[in-house]
Amino acid sequence: MAALGGVAAVSLALLVAPAATAAPAASAAPVTTAVSVKAVGTICYSALPSQAHHTLDLIASGGPFPYSQDGVVFQNREKVLPSHTTGYYHEYTVVTPGSPTRGARRIITGQQAREDYYTADHYASFRLVDFGC
Repeated sequence: MAALGGVAAVSLALLVAPAATAAPAASAAPVTTAVSVKAVGTICYSALPSQAHHTLDLIASGGPFPYSQDGVVFQNREKVLPSHTTGYYHEYTVVTPGSPTRGARRIITGQQAREDYYTADHYASFRLVDFGC
């Protein structure tokens, strides 16, 4: 009977172990979300390339913009930016000197005041523009 008690204890431990490992998996979603939010860093306005300053000035004045795609709805398909309804974000080209195309640089605007994100790598990462530095 003592051996059976030991087997029962081991069985009980094995039954409890999966529950213990399941708890971190359940909390994995918030960690993933936190990582996504951390992927959106900040960048000082003064650290932006001059072409981004020009794009932000054009946005503030309502244009005219150099590309017909400027001002279109940004879909956030990469899901790097915080999730919002369609139409919340709009994208604008940041001219890349020497590029024969629009290049990879963009300003993405949100609907809140001073909610401007800069990407230099065509939506792989974003930096919220900090206008205070």
